[in-house]
Amino acid sequence: MRPFELHQPETAREVIALLAQHGTRASLLAGGTDLLVEIKEGIRAPEIVIDAKHIPGLRELSVSTTEGLRFGALVTVREIEMSAPVREHFHGLWQAVRELGSIQVRNRATVAGNVCRASPSADTLPPLIADGARVTMLGAGGERTVLLEEFFTGPGKTVLKPEEIVTGFHVPAPSPGTGKFYIKHGRRKAMELATVGVAVHLTMAAGKCSAVRIALGAVAPTPIRARNAEALLAGITPDATSIAACAAAAAFESSPISNIRGSAAYRRRMVEELTHRAIVAAMETAR
Repeated sequence: MRPFELHQPETAREVIALLAQHGTRASLLAGGTDLLVEIKEGIRAPEIVIDAKHIPGLRELSVSTTEGLRFGALVTVREIEMSAPVREHFHGLWQAVRELGSIQVRNRATVAGNVCRASPSADTLPPLIADGARVTMLGAGGERTVLLEEFFTGPGKTVLKPEEIVTGFHVPAPSPGTGKFYIKHGRRKAMELATVGVAVHLTMAAGKCSAVRIALGAVAPTPIRARNAEALLAGITPDATSIAACAAAAAFESSPISNIRGSAAYRRRMVEELTHRAIVAAMETAR
C-alpha cells in the first residue's frame, strides 16, 4: 500500500477546507469499504486521506410518521437494516440494504458512500429515489438540497462539487395506503451487484392508484424513474392488463448495456418481469 497522509478533522467545515486545499490529491473516508480496497489494489493512490468518522451530528437517525426518515452521512447500512421503524415505514429501502454486500461490509459501509459512489447498480438508489429522497450537501458556499434522482449525472458522477460533502438525507413520510417494494436480480443470491434492480412506491386511495413512482437500477447510465410507466397506473384501479402494460413500458424506458452480468435484451426482459412483481407486491402491502 502506498503511504498517505491522514487527517482527522472534527467539524464538517474542516473537511471542506481540506478538500478545497488538496483537491484531487485527497480522498474522503467514511466507511472505507470501497476506498481502502481500491488503495490496497492500487486502483487509487491518494496522497491525503480525510477521515470524516469523527464529525459530530452526522450519525443521527430518526423516523417519524410526520417528518419521515432522516439520517446523517455517517449512518451505516447495518443501522438502517436493524431499524424496526425503517422496516415498517420504508420497506423498499430496508429490503435494499439487506441485499448490500456481507454483514461485515454493512457494519462499516455508509448509505452516503453507496450513494456518492454513483454506481448505476447500487442497491440503495432505486428505493430512495422511488420514495422521493432528498440529499443535503455542504460546501464553501453553504448548504444545498436536491432530489436524489437529480444527484447523478453519469456512472460514478454526481452534482457534488469537489469541495462539497454530503451531510444527510431526508425521505418524506409515506401517505396512508402506501406500499413499497424493492426487487434485486443478480447472478448469485448474496454479495452480488444487481443485474437489474426495481423499486416501486405506490399509494392506493378508494381503490385507485393515487400516486406511483418506479425507479430502475443497473439498466441505464444512472438510476432512472420510469415516468411513462408510472403514468399508465396513475388514477386508475390497477388490473392485470394495466399492470402488464406498465411493466412493458418500464422495460421500454430502460437502456441497459450488455456485459458479463447479462445482455441488454435479458436485462430489459427482467425489468418487465421485476416491475410486474414489484407492483403486485406493493399493492398487496398498500392494502
